Amino acid sequence: MSVKALIGAVLAVIVGIPVFIFLVIKVATGGMQVDAGGPTMTNEAVVARVQPVGFSKLDESGPPGSRNGKAVYENVCISCHGAGLAGAPKFGDAGAWGARVAKGFATLVEHAVKGIGAMPAKGGAADLTDDEVARAVAYMGNAGGGKFTEPAVQGAAAGAVAKVDPAVKGKEIYDSVCMACHTTGAAGAPKFGDKAAWAPRLKDGAEEAIKIGIAGKGAMPPKGGYGGSDAEFHAAAEYMINASK
Repeated sequence: MSVKALIGAVLAVIVGIPVFIFLVIKVATGGMQVDAGGPTMTNEAVVARVQPVGFSKLDESGPPGSRNGKAVYENVCISCHGAGLAGAPKFGDAGAWGARVAKGFATLVEHAVKGIGAMPAKGGAADLTDDEVARAVAYMGNAGGGKFTEPAVQGAAAGAVAKVDPAVKGKEIYDSVCMACHTTGAAGAPKFGDKAAWAPRLKDGAEEAIKIGIAGKGAMPPKGGYGGSDAEFHAAAEYMINASK
């Protein structure tokens, strides 16, 4: 082979390999442009796409033991029961659930807690309590024709409500809503920080005064017109009451 021909062959290889790799990538991605720096290519996004079937993270919006069957299903069980994956009876499919429901609630709960077949213990969510698993079983079983009763929420979790900080959220609500009347004492509202004006309203205790504020009284609409939760309004009322002591 001549030197000229050899050089031509080498150049063909050098140019051809990148072109070949480019064509393979185009075929594998269906011709889509892949932005390596885009939000869909971050480590978190890639990990989320390759999680194994059944992997889930429980919503932590409530205290442990307080989640109802619907919440557990939507955060954990739906990954398999939503589509009937890995042999899981599909949600709402009476035919798939019939034989299982016939085994009884206790048996179904035991299987769900300990795991059975392709299903890991507690559906892979180890932080679920047994009662939360039982509620999910009742929720799914009832959608499939069962007549189960979800275990009630017991103890502190039954009445647990996240505490809203009066000094932070309460002040924020006061500054944006309550101050319209309470800063100047408009429409008969007790003025902020005026102990004499607040005293008769607090004669039955702060909680009773706050209940009246939530319901509304006289020229004051319910929660003073605030559209948020009772707990948040409670924090705003506490903020004003604390300033009057």
